[in-house]
Amino acid sequence: MDAKLPDTSSAKPPAAGWNDAAALIGFILVAVGQASNQVLARGLAGSVPPFSLAFFRWSIIAIGLAPFAIAAIRDGRIPLAQNAWPILLAGFLGMFLCGGPVYVAGITTTAIHIALIFALSPIMVLLISAALGIEHIGPLQWLGTALALAGALLIVSGGHLETFTEAGAAWGDLLVVLAMLGWSGYTLVQSRVAPRASLLARVSLFSAAGALCSLPPAINEMWTAPAQVFNARACEAYVFAGLVPGLIAYAGFAWLGAKFGSVRTSLVLYVAPIASALLSWIILGEPPKLIHLVGGLLILGGVWASLRK
Repeated sequence: MDAKLPDTSSAKPPAAGWNDAAALIGFILVAVGQASNQVLARGLAGSVPPFSLAFFRWSIIAIGLAPFAIAAIRDGRIPLAQNAWPILLAGFLGMFLCGGPVYVAGITTTAIHIALIFALSPIMVLLISAALGIEHIGPLQWLGTALALAGALLIVSGGHLETFTEAGAAWGDLLVVLAMLGWSGYTLVQSRVAPRASLLARVSLFSAAGALCSLPPAINEMWTAPAQVFNARACEAYVFAGLVPGLIAYAGFAWLGAKFGSVRTSLVLYVAPIASALLSWIILGEPPKLIHLVGGLLILGGVWASLRK
């Protein structure tokens, strides 16, 4: 018996509002996932050895995303022989430098500082690209760069430039700057490593490389402070770091990119510092100060201007 299909000629497409709502919810969830790592770094405040935390975090991500990597390797989308060193470089820049050093920095700097300094990454990517002749910087982009760097100096110095002349001052923020520079390098490198493979497949291999780089200092921590490395609280931190700012955040970012495109997905950059500030306030009892608001507006406004053509 032939079933009569419903007449859809006059049916209305799904409301655009649903897509906008899905995008907004997705941005918020991914931003919260990313910000949770900064709050974790501050909340643990050195109670869990930093490189052990980084090693287990990246190991969980690498294993969790391994099916994507294995499929890409089998299909020839990731030729390992040609990509071994680029994968190791990406893992060192994006995972190693953005792992243990950030957890060390959390001892002396706040989650809000970490988030706002990391928000400078697009500026660094732009400057590196210009230096390599990949990108041309126009007047508006130079203005945005100057604003963002001024905001970063304001936050790191706390409004007192003499801070930079004090021995050992703001060393946690300087570690975050190092990590941010590593992430900027990773941003430039990762898209050129096995570009035919999916983001999740590549992240699995980069995470494995990051775990490998983190292993030597992690072994030292396991040897010298086994009670701190192997306990219930530390294991909970490993699982949380691997799942929330790890698998969930990366998978969510990949989903946003596939559904809404890279330009709209880049808006997560502007949501992440807000999420970090709110989480810091709610969980750690560290509300943002006026200097964070002023510096944050300078950084995010500068990044927005620098990304205009």
